[in-house]
Amino acid sequence: MSEVFRGRREDDRLLTGKGRYTADWNLPGQLYGYFVRSDRAHAEILSFRKPENVIVFTGEDTKDLRTPPPMVKYPGRGGTMIKVPPRDTLARGRVRFVGQEVALVVAESPQMAQDAAESIEIEYRDLPAVVDADEALEPGAPLLHDDIPGNLCFDYEYGDEQKAGQALAGAAHITRLTLDSTRVSGVPMEPKACLAAYDAATQTFDVYASSQGKGMMVPNLATVLDVPAEKIRLHAWDVGGGFGIRSDAYPEYCALMFAARKLGRPVKWVGSRFETIVSDYHGRGARLSGELGLDRDGRFVALRVRWTVNAGARLSQPGPLINTINPSTHAINAYRIAALYGRHRLALTNTTPTTAYRGAGRPNVSYLVERLVDEAARETGIDRVELRRRNLIPKEAFPYKTPVGSTYDSGDPPGELEKAIRFSEWESFAERKKSSSLRGKLRGIGLSVFVEPSGGGASPKEEAAIKFGASGDAELHVLCGASGQGHETMLPQIVSEVFGMSPERIVLKASDPDGPPLMGGGTVGSRTMMSHGGALFFVAQKVVEKGRELAAKDLEVSPQDVEFSEGEYRVKGTDVRMKFSEVARRHGSALDTKDSIPTPVAFPGGAHVAEVEIDPETGEIDLVRYTGVDDCGRILNHVLVDGQLHGGIVQGLGQIFCEQVIYDRQSGQLLTGTFMDYAMPRAEILKRVELHDHSVPSPSNPLGVKGAGEAGTTGALPAVANAVIDALRPLGIHQLDFPYSPDRVWSAIHGRG
Repeated sequence: MSEVFRGRREDDRLLTGKGRYTADWNLPGQLYGYFVRSDRAHAEILSFRKPENVIVFTGEDTKDLRTPPPMVKYPGRGGTMIKVPPRDTLARGRVRFVGQEVALVVAESPQMAQDAAESIEIEYRDLPAVVDADEALEPGAPLLHDDIPGNLCFDYEYGDEQKAGQALAGAAHITRLTLDSTRVSGVPMEPKACLAAYDAATQTFDVYASSQGKGMMVPNLATVLDVPAEKIRLHAWDVGGGFGIRSDAYPEYCALMFAARKLGRPVKWVGSRFETIVSDYHGRGARLSGELGLDRDGRFVALRVRWTVNAGARLSQPGPLINTINPSTHAINAYRIAALYGRHRLALTNTTPTTAYRGAGRPNVSYLVERLVDEAARETGIDRVELRRRNLIPKEAFPYKTPVGSTYDSGDPPGELEKAIRFSEWESFAERKKSSSLRGKLRGIGLSVFVEPSGGGASPKEEAAIKFGASGDAELHVLCGASGQGHETMLPQIVSEVFGMSPERIVLKASDPDGPPLMGGGTVGSRTMMSHGGALFFVAQKVVEKGRELAAKDLEVSPQDVEFSEGEYRVKGTDVRMKFSEVARRHGSALDTKDSIPTPVAFPGGAHVAEVEIDPETGEIDLVRYTGVDDCGRILNHVLVDGQLHGGIVQGLGQIFCEQVIYDRQSGQLLTGTFMDYAMPRAEILKRVELHDHSVPSPSNPLGVKGAGEAGTTGALPAVANAVIDALRPLGIHQLDFPYSPDRVWSAIHGRG
């Protein structure tokens, strides 16, 4: 694949204000919606009073709308299945978290809708609330749903409990650790918004909303509204941030669709930043405990992990999946550990639901395991790099089958580690630490090695279609949903190099509502290049074979006498030739092809090193250097891959240093509902970053690629955490939970944590 980079074709549109986001869509005769939301965490709705001549929809109106089906279809501990609480599109009889949708007000303008909403009077009877997952599972805790005893909606286990217990019992040393993976908000630049229209004649909805691919959202909208999926046309031209939280069929979208059908006019709603923070499903929110057993030679013999996950007041679709089976597939991280057992409990609380957020469970795995390894090194006196060298899965052991049966397709963790040590100048760190000490600063260096799953999905196959117009130009159809990754550039580039024609003559039609029906998934799980790119590469080759037949006919020879290379069909042994672009111009739709590949899964990995300097007088942390060595499989475009890694690292740094969703423990009120209270990372947080490849192509897909979109986050959390703890160790501080704010760090240094 060519490494020539001429800039992304979408950049001009997006950088000159020509992008079209949800709020930019308008339809003739549209009305405007405003949502009345619960201002308390747990309460009964006793009465609801609205003024006359105001259009208001409540839970009684939407009571027949359904709950989206769970993605989790597999059993948990003891064969028990997940318990899915009903999801009211608009609250019925009871509210269960601050920000829950209670009513939808519709008017001729946004201002009129808001004014009418403010005149509505709701009488509540407050109920006890619980916002902490561990507290929610305690006997006597306030119950969120009467049919889910103890607030435990899923109890999932994996591995071999007896084998892990026996191995730990016989271990020479056991390291134990408990960590908080703090709850964060996705905060995409584009707030949540939706415009819904209904055509009664065709019984068809047009929905304009941010999406990470229609293959995920449309089936769930169809289930909730009880309509065929083909009757919902989803439009998402430009999306201002996805990160996992834009894959759900949110209640607001369903309520607006309901209202549009009822009123016979389009209804538009654009949420505020507060609404986005309070009602967009959150990420992380889990308490992680682990026990790592070592033998006398420092070899890992067993790992036992326990997660308590705060699922919120109701279940998002991806939330239970990414907190159970996803982390089980790489729970041992990059290490040879024969005995493994994990148990993950999902608790319902009076908080906003949690969902997939960049990394989708994987950063929790690497954070826990890599912190355990560093602590084991401290406790045993073995150098932390040497301890990893003794236990990493060697390159020759791939494909590597884990204790739960998942298979790491390819990789070289030891090679990644050695490169990271060299490029980060690990061996000369002592000199830099001494220099910092002379200036009154604490300095630390930290390391993480990781393996994570990428790809996969609910569909067993990924379909793609390539269609041709009369001019011979090509349209690519797949179910991806870009939010800045560069799909419009990269996917046509893949196909152009198969066809040997200019990429400018190839246009991506991603999740096109007017496109052919396709099976597959969206842009989640770092899967687009593997799944959508791989499928298009495969289909493009099929198109070339079709073209061989057509070219042979035009050239009046047998297809067996025609060969194809560098964009041309040539008659063997002659100088007779015809360009693919000419065949496409002549035959157009005769080349149209739809086909599929099995949904691929690959396991990218990496080794990241962070170096920090801490001012003990203020608690401020300066990330002075960050080095990443990543195996993303075959690299198709270094600029775009580096951009994905940079973004992932910064989102990891956000959770590490400043981001945290906080609820009041007694009232359940959200305390971080604006940017005055919810801190965001800024550009200067990542001053010096060096990225290096250590690519091992994946055999799982035609392109040999692996995921890259979330690796930065998966590596950043443990690398920076280990660096900060390394800086604080001389003060006797061996554990500190996120976020590493100046106040928290200063308090720990001065014994007030």
